[in-house]
Amino acid sequence: MEKEWDIIEVLRHSRHDWLNKLQLIKANLDLGRIDRAKKVIDEIVIETQHETKLSNLLLPKFAALLLKTNWENHSFRLEYEVFQDSEYIKIDDGILADWTKSFFNCLDQAIEAFQENDLSITIEPQSNGIRFFFDFRGIISNNQLIEAFLAEPAIHAEVKDLSNNEFSMEVFMPAI
Repeated sequence: MEKEWDIIEVLRHSRHDWLNKLQLIKANLDLGRIDRAKKVIDEIVIETQHETKLSNLLLPKFAALLLKTNWENHSFRLEYEVFQDSEYIKIDDGILADWTKSFFNCLDQAIEAFQENDLSITIEPQSNGIRFFFDFRGIISNNQLIEAFLAEPAIHAEVKDLSNNEFSMEVFMPAI
């Protein structure tokens, strides 16, 4: 069953993340590691810029899914990057969000929990749609689950690499 996120819960998680980041900056400053504190600030700025670009894609279901993923009990850590600000490109937000949520669930079942598992999604808006690049690094214990999921016709995914410790694919969602 899918968890419903209310505004208080979202704010609580967001506040917790920000406090962690501030504590990391403060700890580095207290230890005299000014360069490391500046690097953490730079990382925060970049992350916030990507959150802004993600929100500006006008894909509310997909954006909400990505924004809350690291607050949920997944066996991987998610990072995402949006390559450019773009003109509004209308794609089917519901299909994209549902497929991505199903992919995340499949990935959770196919990888070893409690390992250093990282998923990176690069989002590249184009004039005729949006291209998504999924790159996974970690321990995959069941490649067949991923292969079976990707064989489903809901969205065409082009697998570039699939091994026991990495996986990459490209998905293109055409404009509607």
